[in-house]
Amino acid sequence: MKPSRNNRGVGHENGAIENAHRHLKDRVRGELELRGSREFECLDAYRTFVADIVARENVRMAKDIETERGQLNPLPPSNPCDCEEVMVTVTSTAGCRIRKVDDSVPSRLISYRLKARIFDDRIELFQGATKIETLPRGHRTHRPNVIDYRHVIQSLKRQPMALARLTYRNELFPREAYRHFFDQVKESVSEKQACRLTVEFLALAHENGCEAEIADAIEAALRTGSLPDVESLRTRFAFQEPSLPRQDVAVGNLGQYSNLLGNRLSP
Repeated sequence: MKPSRNNRGVGHENGAIENAHRHLKDRVRGELELRGSREFECLDAYRTFVADIVARENVRMAKDIETERGQLNPLPPSNPCDCEEVMVTVTSTAGCRIRKVDDSVPSRLISYRLKARIFDDRIELFQGATKIETLPRGHRTHRPNVIDYRHVIQSLKRQPMALARLTYRNELFPREAYRHFFDQVKESVSEKQACRLTVEFLALAHENGCEAEIADAIEAALRTGSLPDVESLRTRFAFQEPSLPRQDVAVGNLGQYSNLLGNRLSP
């Protein structure tokens, strides 16, 4: 084999690779049209879908692959690096910008400089050699912000009105029910009251681990054409101090130990 030098950024010079990549994308696009939907239950379901297409295309090359496999050297003992590493600094708003996408991180990391390992589906953040957070990876086209409300809820509790002016407010809500609640409550009460109630629900969901339950209660109320009863939901999902069972401990008579030892401790 004779290597050749290609110019950076000139795609047509990598024809043996780029052309096959284009054909694969055309096959995936055709299979999606035959499927009738581009919606998948999860990322793993889509990966299985693409893997099946690739496996069918590789059947015709199976004999050639087996012939070459016998001439290949063993793989290196360590796994190859399949990620990109960059250094990021956490801003005063508990966020960092990675690949032109804004990501939120816990507020305790403000002003820290972290190492980010960028994979195809996630971003792992490291402080030194310790992994401290794993974030889903966003993309500029369909997910320009990756915001976790748990990272900023403490700041919102101090300033609830900030919710009304957040540029990433829609990405902040963990479920659509919370966004629908905010939009509808804002029409019936003041914006300040709507922000305060929404932040309170988000804080309850975070502190008591009942995000799905609160969302279901909100959706059930909105389906009936009415707003949820805020007081009842606050009472229902408020933190309740667990009650400890009463323990009655019977103290034994010390004289029984002397009898047990056969009065050997007596003078």
